[in-house]
Amino acid sequence: PIRPTAVSLEHIPKVLSPSGRIDSAPRDFTVYVRTLTGSQGMDDEKQEEGTLLGKFTYDQDGDSIQTFTLPGPAPEAYPLVELRVLSNWGHPEYTCVYRFRVHG
Repeated sequence: PIRPTAVSLEHIPKVLSPSGRIDSAPRDFTVYVRTLTGSQGMDDEKQEEGTLLGKFTYDQDGDSIQTFTLPGPAPEAYPLVELRVLSNWGHPEYTCVYRFRVHG
């Protein structure tokens, strides 16, 4: 388990991309945490949704590795941290994540 304080998202740098574009990079994303099913008396509906820790935007013109500080300490340590990608920078078929890191 981890008490998350920040997350990092990585995509290929534009200069290394064969097309010179990174439209498959994530754009908007959220980070949720969940406990293991049935633990700590959490009801099933809350467990399914998880607890939102933050919503962020990956800057396609920024560094290839970007770190996002969570807005406040997590109330406890969690065994599951979930990345939900909401949009990308324009690729119609897929979104590519090279690495997702959780810091805590």
